[in-house]
Amino acid sequence: MPNTVFKPIEIMKPVPVRSSSLAYVAYDSRRKILQVEFRDGTVYQYATVPVQTYHDLLRADSKGSYFNHCIRSCYPHAALRPAPPSASV
Repeated sequence: MPNTVFKPIEIMKPVPVRSSSLAYVAYDSRRKILQVEFRDGTVYQYATVPVQTYHDLLRADSKGSYFNHCIRSCYPHAALRPAPPSASV
């Protein structure tokens, strides 16, 4: 996306969510960017996300299912932080 610069959302406090796959979400309404932190530590940002989609995610009974069906492949995205390497024993 040429006009979108992905960087951590610093002005908004991440909202913890009850989900087996998602840990936190944050939304920048000015830039329409949704930031998602997964339980494994991976952080992604999704561009051009309407505020209603963010609110629907927060209200969804299954946040992981809503994310997978309505966000994951529907919006341009970039990884901000990849999953940490697995600890070897």
